[in-house]
Amino acid sequence: MSTDILTTSLAGLAVLVGCLGIVVPVLPGSILIGLAVLVWAFVIGTPSAWIVFAIVAVFIAVGMSASLVLTGRKLKQLSVPNSSVVVAGLLGVVGFFVIPVVGLPIGFVGGLYLAEQIRLRDPKDAWDSSWESIKAIGIGTVIEFGLALLATITFGVGILIHFL
Repeated sequence: MSTDILTTSLAGLAVLVGCLGIVVPVLPGSILIGLAVLVWAFVIGTPSAWIVFAIVAVFIAVGMSASLVLTGRKLKQLSVPNSSVVVAGLLGVVGFFVIPVVGLPIGFVGGLYLAEQIRLRDPKDAWDSSWESIKAIGIGTVIEFGLALLATITFGVGILIHFL
């Protein structure tokens, strides 16, 4: 029984870190949630644990796919290259450490604008492109986070079923 409690506690912690990781790109996100629940289901080993994992896997897969497809489609439509998003991500990470918490979005937005300014050579076009990109990335993140929360709730219900 203590193995069940330890595994559930560690998996629960990993699921919470995964939820945070969707919003803070420095941390692993949806994949961590899926792996944590997979390990939990493997250790617990009951049919209900595997059903919980299957449901969680569907939520995670749909969330990641929707985020990637919607964001990717919009960025392609805007002709924003991946390099601009990579620069934004890197400067977001730097910003996170330079200005704790608020530095991430400041660095991301600044990095995206800077990359787009270099690419487009027009401040207004760069801002318009950056703003539309930020909206697309935000929508994808909200969808992925919402489905990760559904996965987390499913995991919570699985824990209740197992221990009650």
